[in-house]
Amino acid sequence: MNTICFGEILWDILPQEKVPGGAPMNVCYHLNQLGQAAAIISKTGTDENGKGLLEFLEQHQVDISLVQKDEQHATGTVIATQKGNEMEYDIVQPVAWDFIDVTEQLLEKVSQASYFVCGSLAARSLHSRGTLYRLLEAANTKVIDINLRPPHFEKDTLEHLLKQADILKLNDHELALIAGWYISETEFEKQVAFLSDQFSIPTIIITKGANGAALYYNNTFFYHNGYKVTVADTIGSGDAFLAGFLSKHIENNQPETSLDFACKLGAFIASQKGACPPYDVREVEEVN
Repeated sequence: MNTICFGEILWDILPQEKVPGGAPMNVCYHLNQLGQAAAIISKTGTDENGKGLLEFLEQHQVDISLVQKDEQHATGTVIATQKGNEMEYDIVQPVAWDFIDVTEQLLEKVSQASYFVCGSLAARSLHSRGTLYRLLEAANTKVIDINLRPPHFEKDTLEHLLKQADILKLNDHELALIAGWYISETEFEKQVAFLSDQFSIPTIIITKGANGAALYYNNTFFYHNGYKVTVADTIGSGDAFLAGFLSKHIENNQPETSLDFACKLGAFIASQKGACPPYDVREVEEVN
């Protein structure tokens, strides 16, 4: 297994329907769609929602052997409300993925994987946070996807994760917030360079919504204007972006190539309903 993703798997309850979601699950799903073997570490309840999520993942050849079951807590749900082009989320707690247990099997699997992907949301609970911290000690290349959903984050936790990151992904709003904790500098490139220096992070990827994305790699900035598409919803487009970047990065592509494909996949998913629509890579390549 080349990549292991850690954290929340859940149902996004949209105004019209419910769809599978959770940032780590979305990244895992897209990596598999792109031909990169990835597994997910998480926890579901023993309820119908849990069964449905596992069936969905199995149907799409996602490795669920590291997903735990919880007899006491329900499978995760998020109530999503559309506000203009953006979504607002009520992330229900506590739920099963707040109680992921550390096991010798998980430690071994993570130590064998080339990449370990996690976000900040799954660290909201003491239990899963402790498991995450142990797994990070065993991990090789650590990919941290900052996913700030108030009130589900704390500065101390984010600092711990930033110190672990080999690759950091965040959006421009999150960048401004986190950099603002330490410096009064408002210039984008100086904020990015500060985080890279402060936390020894060699690779930082920043999504900028409709304005594309930026990559800071080996002290060099790369920019992409993004691709214009008709937006169906923005759920999971940032997760798809990260999976797109990683899929090319794992194959040792040039930074520009990885960033371009990330923007293509993020835009393509924004043009589809939900975070994990079925698709073929050729459809993504046609985005222009």
